[in-house]
Amino acid sequence: MLGLLRRCRFLSVLLSVAMAGPAALAQSLPGGSPLLAPPTLPSVLPNGTPLPGLPPGQQDALQRLLDAGATRGPPAGLPRTAPLPAFQAQPLPPAAEPQDPLSAAEAFFAARLDPPVLRQFGYDTFRSGPAPTQGFGALPEDYVLGPDDELVLAFRGRARQTLTLRIGRDGMLLLPDLAPIPAAGKSLKDLRAHLEGLAARDLAGSEVFVSIGQVRQMNVFVAGEVLRPGFQGLNALSSVLDALSAAGGVRKTGSLRAIRIEGPRGRRVVDLYSVIADAPGDADLSLREGERIIVPPVGGTVAVAGDVARPAIYELPARATAAPLADMLALAGGTIRPGGNRLLGQQSDGAGRRSFAELAPTSMIRRGDAVLVQPGADVVANTVRLAGHVAIPVTRAAAGGRQSQTLRGLISDRRLLRNDPYVRLGAVWRADARTGSRSFVPFDLGRVLEGHANLALREGDEVIILGRGDIAWLTSPVVQRALRGEAPANTAQQAGAAPFDCAALTPLALASRASPQRFAHIKGAGFPEIGAPTCPQVMVDYPDLAAFLLDQTVVLTGEVRTPGLLPIVDNTGLDQAIASAGGLSDAADLRVVEFAREPADQTGAIPLARTRLDLTSRNFAAVRLSPRDTIRIPRAFGDRDTGPVILVGEFLRPGTYDIRRGERLSEVIARAGGLTPQAYPYGAVFTRESVRQRQQEGFQRTARELETSLIQVAAGQAVAGTRGAQTDLGSAINAGRELANSLREARAAGRMVVESNPVILAARPELDVLLEPGDVIAMPKRPNEVTVVGTVLNPGSLQFRTGWRASDYVRASGGTQRFADPSRAFIVLPNGQSTAAGLSAWQQGGPPVPPGSLVVVPQDPSPYETWGFVRDLTQVLGQISVSAAALAVIAREAQR
Repeated sequence: MLGLLRRCRFLSVLLSVAMAGPAALAQSLPGGSPLLAPPTLPSVLPNGTPLPGLPPGQQDALQRLLDAGATRGPPAGLPRTAPLPAFQAQPLPPAAEPQDPLSAAEAFFAARLDPPVLRQFGYDTFRSGPAPTQGFGALPEDYVLGPDDELVLAFRGRARQTLTLRIGRDGMLLLPDLAPIPAAGKSLKDLRAHLEGLAARDLAGSEVFVSIGQVRQMNVFVAGEVLRPGFQGLNALSSVLDALSAAGGVRKTGSLRAIRIEGPRGRRVVDLYSVIADAPGDADLSLREGERIIVPPVGGTVAVAGDVARPAIYELPARATAAPLADMLALAGGTIRPGGNRLLGQQSDGAGRRSFAELAPTSMIRRGDAVLVQPGADVVANTVRLAGHVAIPVTRAAAGGRQSQTLRGLISDRRLLRNDPYVRLGAVWRADARTGSRSFVPFDLGRVLEGHANLALREGDEVIILGRGDIAWLTSPVVQRALRGEAPANTAQQAGAAPFDCAALTPLALASRASPQRFAHIKGAGFPEIGAPTCPQVMVDYPDLAAFLLDQTVVLTGEVRTPGLLPIVDNTGLDQAIASAGGLSDAADLRVVEFAREPADQTGAIPLARTRLDLTSRNFAAVRLSPRDTIRIPRAFGDRDTGPVILVGEFLRPGTYDIRRGERLSEVIARAGGLTPQAYPYGAVFTRESVRQRQQEGFQRTARELETSLIQVAAGQAVAGTRGAQTDLGSAINAGRELANSLREARAAGRMVVESNPVILAARPELDVLLEPGDVIAMPKRPNEVTVVGTVLNPGSLQFRTGWRASDYVRASGGTQRFADPSRAFIVLPNGQSTAAGLSAWQQGGPPVPPGSLVVVPQDPSPYETWGFVRDLTQVLGQISVSAAALAVIAREAQR
């Protein structure tokens, strides 16, 4: 079983290395000696030739693997006899930089510098593994030949043949018909010249062409701080870098600047920084047979961090304990910033304590020092910025050459601004040159865009452009509450709305509390609290901007298209303010325009100067405005009222009619062509919005009084302590609560009892009602039924009978029920009035009932007479019945 496991393990190794290539297979065999000579598959292992030292089963498996590799062959376009390197180490898997363990030097500097952690420079050169040291193509002319080099000699001319010869161990090259030629130690160029001379002398009329078939192999010993020290099999073209890569690379504990090469040619030191970091010097990386490479421990190291092209930990030159800072900065690729750098050095004193020092590029740094490259003053200079209601924030140079930036130059392209900017005011957020405190400087954007005004900008200025939405926000409810000194946290939020936060409200509320008269011209403007609490982005970016704008505003109200607050600069014409408000409305009365101003030169009380202006000449530009002014443009008196009335039902021309002030019902009926023959003026339903609101308030008030009576009755019965009464009381209280809820949910019709018969109105003009905007007149057809509801045996509608009274209709409905109260029965007449039904014996059946009436027979409240809250239920039910009847008539007429 143990032998089987060993065989399986061996075969898995063969499979992995065979996929990597023949050279890797040769390296992986026991002893490390190459078995493939020459290392091309056809000449290495002919079919049927067993490899010595392997059992037959392993030989078969190896043969199958090599056959599979041989079928693939060399790369396209290359000869199968092309030389291959004898050693190709398996590449090390690349490791992510943060996962590599810190070396001693890296841990030392990591404890002294802020993240990111610096790594030692240069050791990643060998991370990806070695590359082939000999490519395909012509060898250099100075290549020195040695034993086992294979030469290809092609003779052309009188002698035509091609010979493949190998330099012998004695260094001689044996050619047919020629004496042995000493080749070892000669360069390829010298041997070619020698053979050409021999061919010209001994083989007249022939030429010889010399090339290398395959280079020889050599072993180089690599020792010291490498990953895999020992003998490394290389070819004759390998360099020091190839040998180090074959050894797995230099450890971080090894030096890259003091690698020693010892051999027959003597001893020399190689500085790899001259190869991988472009350091001064010319490293000799060539190798000879018998040389050895020794990698000593790493020398002194310094860290260069901060604003350099290649922050890392660098090794000092060989045997050096200090180096000029300029040289280390050059190794780090130089500073990112060409000038204005601050070089902060972190060093260790004699006691091992860390100390900091400001360094110059000529300073010397010692091993263990760290240099941090920082900006001398990392601030923005010579810039101006365009922000706010712009397509994209723009940064420009404040001064270029001899010319300084101006507002007109900054906004020279109108496309920089978004659509619909507010042109009457912009602001420059400017810092004081001595104290650095910021303040706003106003300017008229419209005049700047027209080329009539300009302003020189300074370094650090921020030009703020406002949009119309930003100005409209100044009259929003949240701003009005802040002007009253309320904290922004008390802002009412709608259910489910996102939390509202605006940085401009807090300083505004504080300023309003500190000086109640500061925004007096705005607080008295009477803006309705409408609009969403969305905070403009410019108010978030500049929290003090809102208070500045409110200080710069004039209040323009009345007959303009968009009244409100208009921030302006001083001495702005009224014509420009009206244009910003969208212009005047058609109803503006220019004879008595009110103009109010608070004089700014008063030291005591601030009087309010109010003036009436006659601007019928429309010379608005003559009125010059200042911040805090108030202008009110009144509405001219007109006959036309502010809304229409609606006529539905039995009119010859029903529809919507506009009315003039003082117009009466009869006039509108006449405009509608009068009534149709089927009209029933006695049942006309006239509704008015103001009446509906009062009726709705009455329902709410009655519901509250009903609930109060319920509480009083419950308290009284609790004191009495009667059990049966309490049981009945509970049912009554529940019924009362349901009635109160019904009252709250009931919708009032807003019906008025009016006379709508044109004949009667002509005879009695005092009954002709004055119309209001929004009135609705529904004229029904003449009905032919009377409805009986309440505590009767068969409630419903009965056909109208001339001369019938309420008692007749109740009798026709089956009579009253057991708990009915005929004495309180009433009739809702078609015109909306109510009257007693007269069902008592002494009332003789009541008056005649007109068609379209409603007879209501209530329940006897005598079991609940002791409860005070029942006494007005009859009246409440009557009001609800009237409203329900009116709404039914309107709905019925509207459907027609």
